Amino acid sequence: MPRHCGLRSATLNESYEKVAMGSWLSYLWWGGDPDAVNPTSGLTKREIYAVQQSWAPVYANSIANGTELLRRLFQTYPETKEFFKMIRKSSEDEYSQNPQFKAHVINLMSSIDLAVNHLHQPDVVAAMMNKLGESHGRRKIQREHFYGLKDVIVKMFIEVLKLDGTTLAAWGKTVDFWYKHIFETLSLSDAR
Repeated sequence: MPRHCGLRSATLNESYEKVAMGSWLSYLWWGGDPDAVNPTSGLTKREIYAVQQSWAPVYANSIANGTELLRRLFQTYPETKEFFKMIRKSSEDEYSQNPQFKAHVINLMSSIDLAVNHLHQPDVVAAMMNKLGESHGRRKIQREHFYGLKDVIVKMFIEVLKLDGTTLAAWGKTVDFWYKHIFETLSLSDAR
């Protein structure tokens, strides 16, 4: 019996060492605890990684995907098209031919890309979102328009990217973090 206990003890020690080594490697790989929640963004390093990895293929074809995103927004929430003077009276087929619309798509996708790729610097992203809120507040864009965009993004990501629940939840937290800071200054613009 003592021999059996010795084998069992050795097996437990080996298991512990593997877990400890795995935890240490994981800690090194992630640059800290991958499951620690950042107090500013509310995101973990794993969630940031999931968002960044799922965003990369979208941004690889940013003009087409951004145009499709806005096309879906206009179909689902037709009133939002009124904010885009350059295509207000255009058909869907004409959107991609309009240089001003294309420039807006590039700005939209570049802004999302910057926000995604700097999630590890949440204070910087918060400042970016504050500026975005200011500029959209001056154009009388309301919270409900942003929520409509979030709805369209989530549906598009589910359909096109086939994201798993964990990654979708990470995107939800990411957009909530962005919107919190957009709404801080969007509301200030409304009050003026």
